Amino acid sequence: MTQSMSAKCKLIVPPSLCDEVDHTLNGFADACNQILEVAKRENCWNTSKLHHKVYKPVREATGLKANHVCQAIRRVIGNAKAVKQIHKFRPTSISLDVRTFVYKEETQSVGVTLMCGRVEFKLSIGGYQIALLRGQTPTSATLKKTKQGQYLINFVVDIPTQPTGKTPKVIGVDLGRRDIATTSTGKSWNGKQIQSVRDRVSSVRANVQSKRTRSSRRLLRRLSGRERRFQEWLNHNISQQLVQNAKRSNAALAFEDLTNIRESLNQKPRSKTERRRTNNWAFYQLRLFVGYKANIAGVPVVFVPPAYTSQTCSRCGGIHPIKGKSYRSGKSFKCGRCGFEHDADINAALNIAALGASVSSPESPGMSCQLQGQMSLFPISQI
Repeated sequence: MTQSMSAKCKLIVPPSLCDEVDHTLNGFADACNQILEVAKRENCWNTSKLHHKVYKPVREATGLKANHVCQAIRRVIGNAKAVKQIHKFRPTSISLDVRTFVYKEETQSVGVTLMCGRVEFKLSIGGYQIALLRGQTPTSATLKKTKQGQYLINFVVDIPTQPTGKTPKVIGVDLGRRDIATTSTGKSWNGKQIQSVRDRVSSVRANVQSKRTRSSRRLLRRLSGRERRFQEWLNHNISQQLVQNAKRSNAALAFEDLTNIRESLNQKPRSKTERRRTNNWAFYQLRLFVGYKANIAGVPVVFVPPAYTSQTCSRCGGIHPIKGKSYRSGKSFKCGRCGFEHDADINAALNIAALGASVSSPESPGMSCQLQGQMSLFPISQI
């Protein structure tokens, strides 16, 4: 079993070759746009059929190499399946396969086929990328040009994964806005910093959007990128620590299945600020990061239904008898049946861990409480 990962490397392009790289990028974008027009006009979205229709005329019109045209066809079909509406392709990237590039580990360089022929470029990479590429023979990559004029190449590498197996131990993870993640072991990551960053960026964005100038649009793009990069950095750190803790404890990770949580929350009456904060949640990204890191480390990941996990007492299984009321109040939880007091998020994480144990090890006792009478497990997906 393997896990595909991307190794982003900086390409050192001499000034004399920048025009050649740009020429190839422009040719590839032009080919994609021509192929897209034919696909739309003839409503043809099958790779083989589209290939017979566009290969010769596109190659003659653009002067691209044969494999570049084949990759352009795959790019158009792939984008059509991924998005509802395809916009015009821009000369920002080109897809490469084993026939159009070769990575040379001994010299840390890469040979790329351009419209002028095969050209070798040096790579400027750090220890992380070197470790990912060690002993690898990448068969696909993407050459990109950034807005700042830098050239990057993303290699796709296959990393061997560890077998997951079964483990009786489960660490429950409760996700939220006040605390981004809280585990059943008591570890938590406070969301105050990222909420502060988002509120500040939102305030600046509202002021800039009212100006409608060219400089204001550039500032909006920078703000969007800054917020996104901070969010990714935070989710990478949280996911790495979650997987490392589970690996050390020889435990599985259990999460609530929050599919469609945004849509269900948006149906409730809330202020504009609360709606924005809810829609800025990045739990799915955190889930993806945990997924591939856990896959490499051999840590099982299971998902459980979120109903009543924050309202149930993790000690006695009690739920407030009056519908609409809960023993939870903010960050504290005090059971009205057994008197158990605990941090509300940790209490929820303990319930998630108990449900996760019944999923990962069906022979275990799991959770026996009122909860069983008010909810039922639905099919669980496992990463």
